[in-house]
Amino acid sequence: MTAVHSVAVAGAGVAGLATAILLAEGGVDVHVYEAKPALDALGSGITLQGNALRAFDRLGVWPQVRAQSYAFDVLGLRAPGPDARVLVEMPDDRTGGPDYPATVGMYRPDLAAILLGRAEALGATITFGVQVAALTQDDDGVDVVLSDGRTVRHDLLVGADGLHSTVRGLLGIETTPEPTGMGIWRAFVRRPEQVTHTELYYGGPVYIAGYCPTGPDTMYAYLVEKGQDRFGVTPAEAVKAMHDLSLAYHGPWEEIRAELDEASRINYTRFTQHLVPAPWNRGRVVVVGDAAHSCPPTMAQGAAQAVEDALVLVELLLSAEHLDQEVWDAFHARRIPRATAVVEASVQLGRWLLDDVHDADVPGLMRRVAAMVSEPA
Repeated sequence: MTAVHSVAVAGAGVAGLATAILLAEGGVDVHVYEAKPALDALGSGITLQGNALRAFDRLGVWPQVRAQSYAFDVLGLRAPGPDARVLVEMPDDRTGGPDYPATVGMYRPDLAAILLGRAEALGATITFGVQVAALTQDDDGVDVVLSDGRTVRHDLLVGADGLHSTVRGLLGIETTPEPTGMGIWRAFVRRPEQVTHTELYYGGPVYIAGYCPTGPDTMYAYLVEKGQDRFGVTPAEAVKAMHDLSLAYHGPWEEIRAELDEASRINYTRFTQHLVPAPWNRGRVVVVGDAAHSCPPTMAQGAAQAVEDALVLVELLLSAEHLDQEVWDAFHARRIPRATAVVEASVQLGRWLLDDVHDADVPGLMRRVAAMVSEPA
């Protein structure tokens, strides 16, 4: 007996597909409605910590993730300047436990394809080019009006439709993402042989210059700058921007800079932060993942927290006989404190960089977050 038998999921991102996978595995009829016309993910890389890998194992996709990623257990810091001096190489915490590496980097579209394939293999129905346009609900279910004119009825609607969530707006939730003052350039390039783990350069013309290997021959590089409007930048302008901003950084950056071209899948996004206060649900509609919370990627916890939302929500739905307040109270008690701590820590690290705080306890902050997320969600 489960609390729901038919569930609509808005959004085919990490949170939405993780929710669909777990529900379908539990025998629930799942329909995912994705506004984009096809599977889409920004074409660069993603860094995944051990607690995300543990969650992906629960989804049944860890073997594929492991095969299509690059694992490492060290974080390096370098100095800007001609010699790109290595300041320190620190062992990275294995937040997923001893069975998983501390960190992997992977090509973001590969992760999206793996999750989609798993959801479809388990019987979830994925419809692209359709989004939730309106909804009404009663004590027994939700009537969901779709953008193609159909109205479908489900026991529950999960709003996993990202930062600019339509479902969140339809619920009347006023909390929305706010810029933190930073933006990030990302590019997908060939991996120099000497790059075997993430390395970060603090200082110079940008706040952070870094890179992360994603495979035997690939990696993504990134530059975190003061947030600004980069809308409408052409591919050629993006190449020039990354090239010029990276001139102060050497070592592997020499090869990265030479690799940058219009085929490097360069993209730019502004850092945001928000946290919907409890409750994340209104009746039989709930928001999760980026619809409920977002933070700068400084702690590499965005995808992990999205999957953890799904894990906890579905565990409770499958173990309860009725979708009642007890389910929602348990969900919020387990998810909101953890998501809050991650958002606050990620924002704090960004503030230290913005304010150029020289005595900031960055290692201490990262250790505290690692200790927290090491515990299962």
